[in-house]
Amino acid sequence: MPPDPPLADSLFATKPLGASPDATAPDGAAVRLLLTLPGGSMAHFELPAGAVSHAVTHRTVEEVWYVLSGEGALWRRHGGAERIEALAPGTAVAIPLGTAFQFRAEAAAPLAFIAITMPPWPGMDEALPAAGPWTPTVPAGA
Repeated sequence: MPPDPPLADSLFATKPLGASPDATAPDGAAVRLLLTLPGGSMAHFELPAGAVSHAVTHRTVEEVWYVLSGEGALWRRHGGAERIEALAPGTAVAIPLGTAFQFRAEAAAPLAFIAITMPPWPGMDEALPAAGPWTPTVPAGA
């Protein structure tokens, strides 16, 4: 026998991408919240064309990103390793726990990506400011 509709709704969550952002991330990107399960959460992020985020590091979560549109660059530093890599549609990147990171969008278009956060995003105090290679151009979320 199938579960009652309220239970089925909680088991099989579905959510369309919101028309407007739900929040501004600590790094300054616009956030549209998607779904959360006990092991992780998913959100859509967008940085305006030509913008530079704030450099941050996370206290307890790690992330996997998948770039949907736009182009840009991602700086990451973990321990003694540091690099800047190109971001373009179809690129996936990892942000391991303890990694400082900062990203920027090229001038031609906004940079949009999906991020999976593991465990689920706990709140705005999760991100700590870090020293990055670029000067931020957007306000940080509070």
